[in-house]
Amino acid sequence: MKTIQLSKPGGLDNFKVVDTEKPVAGAGEILVELKASSLNYHDYIVAIGGIPTPDGRIPMSDGAGTVVGIGAGVNDFSVGDNVVSTFFPNWVSGDPSLLKSSVVPGDSSDGYAREYVCAAETSFTKAPTGYSHQEAATITCAGVTAWRGLIVQGQVKSGDCVLVQGTGGVSIYTLQLAKMAGATVIATSSSGEKMERLKDMGADHVINYKETPKWGKAVKEWTGGRGVDHIVEVGGPETLGQSIFACKMGGHIALVGVLTGVSGNVPTAALFQNQVTVSGISVGSRQDQQDMVRALDASTMRPVIDRSFPMENIGDAFRHQESQKHFGKICLDIGH
Repeated sequence: MKTIQLSKPGGLDNFKVVDTEKPVAGAGEILVELKASSLNYHDYIVAIGGIPTPDGRIPMSDGAGTVVGIGAGVNDFSVGDNVVSTFFPNWVSGDPSLLKSSVVPGDSSDGYAREYVCAAETSFTKAPTGYSHQEAATITCAGVTAWRGLIVQGQVKSGDCVLVQGTGGVSIYTLQLAKMAGATVIATSSSGEKMERLKDMGADHVINYKETPKWGKAVKEWTGGRGVDHIVEVGGPETLGQSIFACKMGGHIALVGVLTGVSGNVPTAALFQNQVTVSGISVGSRQDQQDMVRALDASTMRPVIDRSFPMENIGDAFRHQESQKHFGKICLDIGH
């Protein structure tokens, strides 16, 4: 089978296409014919060598395809089922722990940039009914992160006000889930064209953060001084201060990203004066993903896919991500 491997020390020119042996499902495992993957910031950091991996690591945390074989003792799946991978294969349910989050495909173990994979059945869930493989592949990391931040931890409800930052996969999913829940959405971007697309998707108000660097104040003004109930924070240290200011008293910030760095100054006085709750979110459990899939099955929501690349062109896909010109998710087509 065709497989993508990343040579040490990483870098977008260090991907290679190799032939590897097609696996066979053992006890408790399913054999999945993979059809699609999707790019996340985490995958990008792995690709450029920011997260060191062994020589020849198979990248990509997200994978979607069809079950073509099952081992003894498999209960959740049948041949022909369309499935999507979980980000933490060992985190089935319950609270997180170091053990449950110790394995991440494409990082600490081989990922899904290959034509077939054998994995424990708990490494996958059913895909949403009617979703294409590309659409399903966007759920694993970006979708479940937005779901856990907004629905599980945030407990968003109809009438709440939600702030989303930018137009990456997590932010677009957050916008869609917030509207599905009946919330008002404020979105930030630095692109006029993207701001128009955000409004077309249902954003009730948009702010250009380059033209309005103190956008927290603009959020407070637009909400009549109240602030927002929830923020899914993808920026990190350079945006967290504005997010704290933009929150209502007692609001919630789901801290899910580090696009502006991994450490920085936190306005602690504003944090406790505003009595804001900050939840650190690292994707979610298999149960979270199953809950999300059920919600998607009951809705008409479909993920936004910016562009797809053949798996062999994985370096070009990451360069497109690096350019920050995308709107929504970038996918890989895994052909046979």
